[in-house]
Amino acid sequence: MNPAYTDSLNDLIEEFGKLPGIGPKTAERLTFHVLKSKPEEAMALAQAINNVKTNIRQCSICFNLTEGETCKICSDASRDHSIICVVEQSKDIISLEKTGLCKWVYHVLGGHIAPLEGVEPADLTINELVKRIRQGDIKEIVMATNPNIEGDGTSLYISSHLASLGVKVTRLARGIPSGSSIEFASGKILADAILGRSTLE
Repeated sequence: MNPAYTDSLNDLIEEFGKLPGIGPKTAERLTFHVLKSKPEEAMALAQAINNVKTNIRQCSICFNLTEGETCKICSDASRDHSIICVVEQSKDIISLEKTGLCKWVYHVLGGHIAPLEGVEPADLTINELVKRIRQGDIKEIVMATNPNIEGDGTSLYISSHLASLGVKVTRLARGIPSGSSIEFASGKILADAILGRSTLE
């Protein structure tokens, strides 16, 4: 708390400082930007934050982010609903969609299996994925978990549970460096991985 600032300024600096990648100096700059901005601009920011927290929910089909019952991707009739791409987080979908190559639909696991972190298979949406496959005419599952130990382990666990369902299981090609995250991969690397996906064994 800086004694030169009012309580309101200190409170906003503190809240901005809680955001990832925001240090004390950046938090101060953001706070004074809000202070100097027009009231309607500041209120628009506050309203946008409020809308994110009150309107966004999980899609009832794929668990992606949505403001309705189902997300825009699941509601898109032009998509190939027989191919489901499995990702760890909703933000992975954003990266994959930027390539312009993905005409499939998705399934968001909500993380990866990590027993040491207390994340077990039951904590993810794996059972819901199995239900989707059993209920729909699904011909391929594309595993797009992150290419690291946890992501690979999660992919293998899921593929073993899908073996008896007669669905083809593939994974993105290793254009994505091992140990990295889909979120930070370039569009070219993701495009190569999507086009070169192989059967998961």
